[in-house]
Amino acid sequence: MQHKCASVVAGHPRADGTVLLSRNPANLDDVVAEVTLGGPETFVDAARAARSAQPAWAKIPAPVRGQVIARLGRLVEANKAALARLITREIGKPYAESLGEVQEIVDTCDFFLGEGRRLYGQTVPSEMPDKQLFTFRVPVGVTAIITAANFPAAVPSWYLVPALLCGNTVVWKPAELAAAVGQALAELAWRAGLPQGVLNLVQADGKATFEGLDQALRNGLVDKVGFTGSTDVGRAISELCGRHLQSPCLELGGKNPLVVMADANLDLAVEGALFSGFGSAGQRCTSLGTVFVQREVHDEFLSRFSKAVEDAVIGDPSQDVLYGPLIDTRYAERFEEYLKLVQPHHTVHGSTGTGRITDANPRKGFIGHAEQGIFVHPTIVDGITKDDDLYRNETFGPLVGVGGFDTFDEAVELANGHGYGLSAAIYTSDASNAFRFRERCRAGMVSVNNSTSGAEAHLPFGGNGLSGNGSRQSGVWVLDQFTRWQSMNWDYAGKLQKAQMDMVELPEADLAFRLEG
Repeated sequence: MQHKCASVVAGHPRADGTVLLSRNPANLDDVVAEVTLGGPETFVDAARAARSAQPAWAKIPAPVRGQVIARLGRLVEANKAALARLITREIGKPYAESLGEVQEIVDTCDFFLGEGRRLYGQTVPSEMPDKQLFTFRVPVGVTAIITAANFPAAVPSWYLVPALLCGNTVVWKPAELAAAVGQALAELAWRAGLPQGVLNLVQADGKATFEGLDQALRNGLVDKVGFTGSTDVGRAISELCGRHLQSPCLELGGKNPLVVMADANLDLAVEGALFSGFGSAGQRCTSLGTVFVQREVHDEFLSRFSKAVEDAVIGDPSQDVLYGPLIDTRYAERFEEYLKLVQPHHTVHGSTGTGRITDANPRKGFIGHAEQGIFVHPTIVDGITKDDDLYRNETFGPLVGVGGFDTFDEAVELANGHGYGLSAAIYTSDASNAFRFRERCRAGMVSVNNSTSGAEAHLPFGGNGLSGNGSRQSGVWVLDQFTRWQSMNWDYAGKLQKAQMDMVELPEADLAFRLEG
């Protein structure tokens, strides 16, 4: 089946624009969708429609908006297999992982449907008589959400669900490489009962989106921007928002470290490193960047890790594989550039070749038709030091570095020194190592004896430094991204009372008094 995808503004499809073919990266002959890409004016029109729809949507009581979220959760659950198959077909994610991604939408909806009854404010005591103070959460207004192709369904739900629940309207621009998944998820949201204009879908490329966002901000049509993608683009969006005194919600790249102490369970550490580094073909923002192993166990860990990667089945994502293809040919071209960062002091492990898997450069244990898709060899690069480009730069794809350390302090320095701060993990049997690592690691998310990848729907997700601006998604913490605090004071004294001036007088105190003895 070939899908037809186009922007939908206030419930009306937009047929004008250039056409992009979204292809199955496991079989490039399979055209998944014909996508009509809009220009900057489509984004602006969508923002204008969202602005028009926002007051009426915000007026609906939050518990009732929560029921729309509940319906969306049930619809996604009922369509779980079909949506997962589409994810696998359009971006090449193994089907088991695609099912997990769809389940994350269900979990997110299940969590937030109750938050419609818990958008709590507070009553606060006043310093004056006959006066009450209150705080309220109010919607931000119009939110512009821009998401990436690697998690085309789950990550958008982290933005869309809380934004809509809080009374905001949305302009959502999914990745053009995952346009069919975006269209399907939006269709489910509309079927859940969202009024026209509350959720507007913009199918566009990055250049048109940035220009449209710029115009929408200048025209006062957007109040909050959420972006998941690269650090460079996130920096540009942050600069753009800063001109309008807005702080975007940014979820950016990572160079996520995994520390293996000498007392670690090595089999468990290998299992965690395998999934962290090579699940989803290393195309997660939380994918493992470098494993830092205490020297006493470095060689043993490397031997076991290399064997696990060499033995892993790779290929057709509809089968039981560790990973499938890269999302697009441009990702494969970039991966080849990463391989050029390998230096003479490094050693390479993990497969029967490097780079693109082809009939001339085969992978042992590969299943499927390599020449039809965008498959690359898994690569382990041992000998990473803090002076290497492979230490400092994110490598989006199935490439994992390995380095050694002597002391715990050195491990912490290596875990922090690249400037990213999204996710980190430590494998150890010593609780003091775990707690000290948590205390000193700069990452927004820390795992102990678990992978760098994966997060539960009710925990805050986000990073620091090059990985983000400290904003958080998921759980109750994301409510601070999509609401603003409003305070109210209600004076019923029948006269003007001036704060810090008209104070209740207390009896004088004798502060010089001392007890005898």
